Amino acid sequence: MKKYLLPLLFLLPVFCFGQDKHVFSLSKNEFLLDGKPFQIISGEMHPARIPREYWRDRIRMTKAMGCNTIAAYIFWNYHEATPGVFDFKTGNHDIAEFIRICKEEGMWVLLRPGPYVCAEWDFGGLPSWLLKIPDIKVRCMDPRYMSAVSRYVTHLAAEVKSLQCTNGGPIIMSQIENEYGSYANDKTYLETLRKLWVQNGINVPFYTADGATPYMLEAGNIDGAAIGLDSGSSDEDFAQATKRNPNVPSFSSETYPGWLTHWKEKFAKPDTNSLKKEITYLLENHKSFNLYVIHGGTNFGFTAGANAFSTTQYQPDLTSYDYDAPISEQGQATPKYYMLRNLISKYVKYKIPAVPQAPKAISIPAITLAPFTSIWQQLPKPFLSPQPQPMEYYDQNQGLMLYRTKLIGHKKGTLTITEPHDYAMVFVDDKLIDTVYRDGGKWNIKIPESSSKDPVLDILVEGMGHINFAQYIIDRKGITDRVTLNGMTLMDWQIYPLPMTEAFIKTLKPAKAEADAKGMFFKGTFDLQETGDTYFDLSNYAKGIIYVNGHNLGRYWNTGPQQRLYCPASWLKKGNNEIIVFDFHLNEAKTISGKTTLE
Repeated sequence: MKKYLLPLLFLLPVFCFGQDKHVFSLSKNEFLLDGKPFQIISGEMHPARIPREYWRDRIRMTKAMGCNTIAAYIFWNYHEATPGVFDFKTGNHDIAEFIRICKEEGMWVLLRPGPYVCAEWDFGGLPSWLLKIPDIKVRCMDPRYMSAVSRYVTHLAAEVKSLQCTNGGPIIMSQIENEYGSYANDKTYLETLRKLWVQNGINVPFYTADGATPYMLEAGNIDGAAIGLDSGSSDEDFAQATKRNPNVPSFSSETYPGWLTHWKEKFAKPDTNSLKKEITYLLENHKSFNLYVIHGGTNFGFTAGANAFSTTQYQPDLTSYDYDAPISEQGQATPKYYMLRNLISKYVKYKIPAVPQAPKAISIPAITLAPFTSIWQQLPKPFLSPQPQPMEYYDQNQGLMLYRTKLIGHKKGTLTITEPHDYAMVFVDDKLIDTVYRDGGKWNIKIPESSSKDPVLDILVEGMGHINFAQYIIDRKGITDRVTLNGMTLMDWQIYPLPMTEAFIKTLKPAKAEADAKGMFFKGTFDLQETGDTYFDLSNYAKGIIYVNGHNLGRYWNTGPQQRLYCPASWLKKGNNEIIVFDFHLNEAKTISGKTTLE
């Protein structure tokens, strides 16, 4: 867009909710709001990753950085955890309320409804119950997948169609799929998705989002949809969009102020100078853009995803989704936030509000825990199977699964698990032999000779997040094929589902475990005179999951980099609080304290 248009654009009212209905449309080169040029300055956040009590605060923080729009991914698997059973009302599931708060705070909304979203979220937002179908194909016209997609679209559209700008709401544009050109080239699938949304009452413009390369744009964009670039940071990037379709506007649909982090890596902290240069380019050239993410939040429970770019690679994401974003995981304005706020303020004519006060953070003195029970005392009735089956076949998303058999024939030698998804502990006659981690493809261990006539082999497997991006997203958990000993396939398995959900934890009964037992639960209580956000420090522990007052805060692992897990004030209470820690390796309780920061 030529710079002589800038004065006209700056005179436009940004938060123009005075009238009930608006028309957002696409011209050849720019976005139009009620027929006038409009620059989108968006900050992305995800309602499922933010405690509902903080939604309004995070939206206000985004507005106070100079943004006029909120982009929000909707996670299909978060709203339809069980086939045909939808939750759009309880807690963080009330997406319509989140969008209404955006309107109340004078912010427009870019809706990113999937069905696939990536987002470093488990299975990219697709429900893992799809994986119960052995030969399922996703993100294409597989009729079983599309039947489920159609049901999801119908239910979500019913929640949000009244919140479109055409009906007086803040939604100005909706995305079709996500970065599809990085995955496949089924234009019939993309067009079918658009048709489904239209049939269900979505009448705002659509856009796609892809990398700024010719093949991704050709495969991922469809005619008539605006072109999002992940990211668009140069004349060359935007020229690629124009080449793909000169008749629709383009924008940087994901400009990255931070980046994701996997376990065993250092916290990602991208260069701020490069970010400043990129945002300056977008502002000076009046390009619309969306900051992915302005606030990341937290992968509570088992919602973190994973990456893999080969058949043996596996890179699970941290529980924290701080992302080195301008607004930290706990809602604090960072130096990056103030840099962007100052930069944006130089280019916009509307008044940017004051920065809200940060939520209170508290420290908690060391909490003493004690052994409560072990996973071995909590085994349900097993399923019987000739060979191991993955978790999804038993309607389990992640958590743990125990596979048990007797060693008949071979009783020692090389054990091979094909494939362990994702972390396994191998026991013979209750003795830990070794651990196996999926990443790298080294799935063999040595089984020593046993004095037992029929040694009992136990393999306790943890699912650590379904792959959320690229070609290997069909990613079942547990043991996905077979187990062999010296090449002999082991048969006749007992399979014990251990979902480790909040509901499962409520069923735990105290029981004395063996002195050297692995897979221990530790329990303790602590009193608070006041509540506030805190980070529970698990640096004294090895690997496991933490629950506070019944809430699953997520996974910890001493491989790092994350040693502290975020707990919002709303999950704590004055007076007595309960904490339960499950640790794979420790059999002695350690203390836990509350800190005020992630690091």
